[in-house]
Amino acid sequence: MTQTVKATVTAAPGTLAAENVSVVVDGRALVDRVSLHVAPREVVGLVGPNGAGKSTLLRTVYRALRPTSGRVLLDGEDVRRMSGRSLARRLAAVLQESAGDFELSVYEVVAMGRTPHKRAFEGDDADDRGIIMDALNETDATGLAHAPFSRLSGGEKQRVLIARALAQRAGTMVLDEPTNHLDLRHQLDMLLLVRRLRVTAVVALHDLNLAAAFCDRICVMDGGRVVASGSPKEVLTSELLADVYRVDAEVVPHPRTGIPHITLASGGPFGTG
Repeated sequence: MTQTVKATVTAAPGTLAAENVSVVVDGRALVDRVSLHVAPREVVGLVGPNGAGKSTLLRTVYRALRPTSGRVLLDGEDVRRMSGRSLARRLAAVLQESAGDFELSVYEVVAMGRTPHKRAFEGDDADDRGIIMDALNETDATGLAHAPFSRLSGGEKQRVLIARALAQRAGTMVLDEPTNHLDLRHQLDMLLLVRRLRVTAVVALHDLNLAAAFCDRICVMDGGRVVASGSPKEVLTSELLADVYRVDAEVVPHPRTGIPHITLASGGPFGTG
């Protein structure tokens, strides 16, 4: 029998694509035939209710899960065919569940981001140390450098893990609820940083107003499928919120920015708090 091997697709650096990806666990499709294309330097927000499949899709992108069918391409190459070191040089991930109690200092945790760029047992050189300190500075964590990671608050840990991802200097990032545990100032700082880095990014967010403010495009997932994709103005409508989130909400242009601003019928903003 002749075996068909899918060839690498020519793609510009920083291109990320999911092709007809499904993830089935115990007979249930957590992700169901999802296709998603992210252009170089595009910031795409992945939104949807709990259980929609956002985290499962992201885990498939950074290779923590193997798709039941379909494939994920980074720069045109199937991520399952890449070495771990090659993938880590090109893709950085900030995860919901990774804030474990490392028995390391904050500096040492962030320095882990340099590992894909070094040989085994190679120490940090001056360039590495500069990159690590820059990452700590970008996330307002310089003052925590010598603190034990395990003793940090949830928000402080999240900033350090974002710094670790920055230290990788990868051209593509996936971030799963990166604003969790962060106060409002650091939520804004983090999303502004992602935009300033000019990397390709897929960001799972619960706060739709933040997604509208910072993302070039929004993909809405529900029941494991992408049910809408487009600019915030195209996607975030009262009708979609009623269909996907089962809420009565008003969507109006923000008076200062013109971007969609969502308010629940009860008067509170959507997704804050």
